[in-house]
Amino acid sequence: MEDTIKFLMRGCVDVISKDELAKKLEKGKPLRVKLGVDPTSSDLHLGHSVVLSQMRRFQDKGHIVDLVIGDFTAGVGDPSGRNSTRPVLSREEILQNAKTYIDQVFKVLDQSKTEISFNSTWLDPFVQGKDFLTTLSKITVAQTLEREDFKKRMESGTSISMLEILYSIFQGMDSVALNADVEFGGTDQLFNLIMGRNLQKIKGQEPQIVMTVPLLVGLDGVKKMSKSYGNYVGLTDAPNEMFGRLMSISDEVMYIYYELLTSEDMDKVKAMHPLEAKKTLANIIVTRFHSADAAQKARENFENVFSKKELPDDIKEFKITSGQTVSSVLAASGIAASKNKAFALIDQGSVKIDGEKIEKDGPLDFKAESAVLQAGRRHFLKLIK
Repeated sequence: MEDTIKFLMRGCVDVISKDELAKKLEKGKPLRVKLGVDPTSSDLHLGHSVVLSQMRRFQDKGHIVDLVIGDFTAGVGDPSGRNSTRPVLSREEILQNAKTYIDQVFKVLDQSKTEISFNSTWLDPFVQGKDFLTTLSKITVAQTLEREDFKKRMESGTSISMLEILYSIFQGMDSVALNADVEFGGTDQLFNLIMGRNLQKIKGQEPQIVMTVPLLVGLDGVKKMSKSYGNYVGLTDAPNEMFGRLMSISDEVMYIYYELLTSEDMDKVKAMHPLEAKKTLANIIVTRFHSADAAQKARENFENVFSKKELPDDIKEFKITSGQTVSSVLAASGIAASKNKAFALIDQGSVKIDGEKIEKDGPLDFKAESAVLQAGRRHFLKLIK
């Protein structure tokens, strides 16, 4: 039992509580392990897969995952970890994003042990009935305003809407509706998860175990993984791109990824040469989100390009116009997010054409009908006149 609990708690920050979890497991019945996701964007990245990987461990031990699509709460706005009100999405945007979420989560979760529900099913009637007011009467404003993010916003004079104050209650009622045994979330979700425990007690249920996971650091090793920071690995990234991005991380970040994204024995991982360990990590991740064959090909491509200094097989072609500059190609092709980013790449000496470093921006100049542009270690373009 102790080994099972250790396996299920690996990588968690908060577990409230370990003793309660042990008692639930001792009953020998499959636990209902809940995760609520508000479909506020269309794509998931490895940061999202941290909590999914934790829940997959429960599935591997025979438990059931309840995935709650927050079609109701996405229209409210979760204030957790935010310093401003989140824009409210339209119903159409919420449902479209929900579809992509469902498609992507089964790259990690076992579909046969996952149940999906939409929280509007129980929250729509909840807010329209007397139970809503009865529940509110048992929760104080002081309790709600103890949230750290609310405190910061009040101190800065930033407004807090009543809908945001109610958000934790709506999320907690998800746990009541499903009679959840365990709820997962990021460390920024702790208040909301504990609210679920409190509401279950109010409703006469056995309170859920709260388990939080850390926010995954991005490829830069500094900020949390986010599309807005450009330091992410998307779950739908192509195998070569995914493998290459993972090979760019530091050794320190690599060990964090092993801990949070895999079930590998860390003693064995740390006994490996760091380069081999990094390739193994990239192989594991690409296999999970694509296939073992795709991972092997991605590894061979990486080794050919970066170890043997060969060119990748899948270089994209880019047709240039007369007088077009290096920076404009970098920006137009998507290698650089903007002209300023393109200038920075050139100034850093990161841009080459047919192996010759570009010292400064200017019109492209090569005599053959085509040339290979390289930016950094991973980006290549075949330039066509």
